[in-house]
Amino acid sequence: MAILFILLAIVAIALVWGVGIYNALVAARNAFKNAFAQIDVQLQRRFDLIPNLVETAKGYLSHERETLDAVVSARSAAQSGLAAAKADPGDPAAMAQLAAAQEQLNAGLGRLLAIVEAYPDLKANQNMMQLTEELTATENKVAFARQAYNDSVMAYNNRREVFPSSVVAGAFNFAHAALLDIPADKAEVREAPKVQF
Repeated sequence: MAILFILLAIVAIALVWGVGIYNALVAARNAFKNAFAQIDVQLQRRFDLIPNLVETAKGYLSHERETLDAVVSARSAAQSGLAAAKADPGDPAAMAQLAAAQEQLNAGLGRLLAIVEAYPDLKANQNMMQLTEELTATENKVAFARQAYNDSVMAYNNRREVFPSSVVAGAFNFAHAALLDIPADKAEVREAPKVQF
């Protein structure tokens, strides 16, 4: 009888231990998904600003139609990349697609803002000044949100890879989560567009 009681106590302790690890893994996964939701909010804000920026620039840059169309096209691709990442935050393929789409959009915006610099009337336009200021602020918020997401992903991945959590993570298919990374050789993408008036 005492042996049965001891065995039941060991099983109960193991069960409580396993449930605790499982719950910690779920909490860590939810934390990085919430952090990704903050990226989503900031990127949506950025996407909302871009059409206004393009419309404001159209009146002054009618001969730069190709650049304006490239920004609109890059925005659309970036929205698709965000939708794929939102469907499965942390998925390596989705994060790579999002990073590539954002890189393309950053390049298009960089070209547009460089062209704006060459037009003093456009640069002095109140709407353009406000939009570029909002865009710069949003870029900073995206960077902070990306950092928070990457920190949450690292905490989750660490939790799922250390023993004994790795046993529970493997048993319940807690998949590796990917960082939202911008390649190191793309330094211009790491910085928010510089706007000077």
